[in-house]
Amino acid sequence: MAETTAQKKNAHSITLKEVSKFYGDFLGVNRISLNIEPGIIGLVGPNGAGKSTLMNLIAGLITPTRGSITVNGVTSAQPETFYQHLGYCSQYDSFPAGIKGYDFVLNTLLVHGYKQKIAEQLTEQTLEQVSLTEAAFKPVDSYSKGMRQRIKLAQSICHQPNVLILDEPLNGLDPMARAQVIELFREFANAGKIVLISSQILHEVDLISDRVILLNSGYLVAEGDLSQIQSETGEPMKIFIRSNDASQIASKAFDLSHVVEVQLHYDNKGLFIRSSNADAFFLDLNRLVIQENWTIESMGAADETIEALYQNLIIEQRVAS
Repeated sequence: MAETTAQKKNAHSITLKEVSKFYGDFLGVNRISLNIEPGIIGLVGPNGAGKSTLMNLIAGLITPTRGSITVNGVTSAQPETFYQHLGYCSQYDSFPAGIKGYDFVLNTLLVHGYKQKIAEQLTEQTLEQVSLTEAAFKPVDSYSKGMRQRIKLAQSICHQPNVLILDEPLNGLDPMARAQVIELFREFANAGKIVLISSQILHEVDLISDRVILLNSGYLVAEGDLSQIQSETGEPMKIFIRSNDASQIASKAFDLSHVVEVQLHYDNKGLFIRSSNADAFFLDLNRLVIQENWTIESMGAADETIEALYQNLIIEQRVAS
């Protein structure tokens, strides 16, 4: 089937326009607008934030109350084309009784319309990708939690989609399997695919994500890379500086209008500075270093992590309210 001009224009993207989902009077998500492009995108937020609802909406498992969603320019109203583009891995286990891992993947490919021989080749290839070749002909019921997680991942990637929707995909994996799966995600992203991952493990999302989407109570709190979110939200940036002139730097920093906090390290050779305007701070610091002839050993962002943004944008909002 030839792709339409609109599909080509929107290739490798997920677009949500003013998407809302209500379950009766209960809010799932409200007025979400996003354009998600290739890379690894971390979807984070507290329990009840709307993460699973958003993933189910994108995957076409539920329909929005209002708004529109397209995946590579296609809507879920065109299921045959839609699910060629998309692979989905649920956080919940649901397997036919007694099915073997090999058949679980093979049957998925046959449903997608692949010929038997090609489906068998792709099944073997996919099981090797998730390190389940040896367990391929064992019943899924006998698999460990980590193995069940990997066979679900295999089912979601076997038809070679360019958009992956993965709900808590690292749950139950041992450290080695976790590292292998994360490497697989990076390979997909490097190949120009979209990998949307929901996780409660903030430091792992921080390590693997190119961009993040923060949800809270059904609303989009922030979206983008970490520095972009900090800039757009006006969230003060925390900078760590190591210098023998730390005390003098701290004294001068207090005079800068955009500096909201200065903490001197206990050894008097380091300090934390929080600034509401990072660009202005670095310009002023450069000027002062030249003017005062200070020596800077090292300097960098002290809190540019998803966990820090989560703390600042979600948890502190709750405390304030």
